[in-house]
Amino acid sequence: MTTPLTPQEKAILLRLARESIRYGLESGKPLMLDISSLPESLQQTRASFVTLHEHGQLRGCIGSIIPTRPLALDVSHNAFAAAFKDPRFPPVQASELNDLDIEISILSMPEPIEFSSEEDLLEKIRPEIDGLILKEGPYSGTFLPSVWEQIPDKREFLRQLKRKAGLPTDYWSPTIRVFRYTTDSFSEKDLLPS
Repeated sequence: MTTPLTPQEKAILLRLARESIRYGLESGKPLMLDISSLPESLQQTRASFVTLHEHGQLRGCIGSIIPTRPLALDVSHNAFAAAFKDPRFPPVQASELNDLDIEISILSMPEPIEFSSEEDLLEKIRPEIDGLILKEGPYSGTFLPSVWEQIPDKREFLRQLKRKAGLPTDYWSPTIRVFRYTTDSFSEKDLLPS
C-alpha cells in the first residue's frame, strides 16, 4: 500500500500542473522536470488523472490508468494534455488560465472484479468508492470515482461507462472485463486558503 501524500506534496503537484499548462501556452510542450529535487513520494511510478474545471464546468480531463512514469512527470504531462489535447474541448487559451480549477487524482493499481453476470457485477460495484475500467475486445473506457457525483445510480453508471467505451448501453457479453481502482483526489480549492 502506498503512503498517502502530505498536503505539502499535493500542493507541489498542483503547482507543477499549473506551471505545465502555463509552459504549454508559451511553448506548446509539457513542462520538463528534473525530479531529483522533489520529495521521494513524487518520484515513485504512479498513475494520475488531471481534471480542469472553469466556472464549475468540465474543461478537460486526461490521465493514465497504469503507472508508467514518476508521479510528478505523469501529472505534468497529463495537465498539459488536459489543457491542450482533450478532443472534447478546444485548447485552453491564456485568458482562461486564472479561471481554471485543477483537480488531481492519484490512482491505485487496478484490480479485476470477478463476476458471473451483469447483475452480479452490479452487486459488487461500490458507489462513490470505485473507479471502473471496462474492456471488451478493442473497446475500453474508464470513469473516475468522482463521476459518481453526476451518475449516482450503479446501473446507469455502468450503462454510461459502456457508452464511453464505444459499446451500446444495453450491451452484455461473458467476455467483458471490469477492473476497479480508488483515487486520492484533491484540488486547489481544497488546499489553498480562500
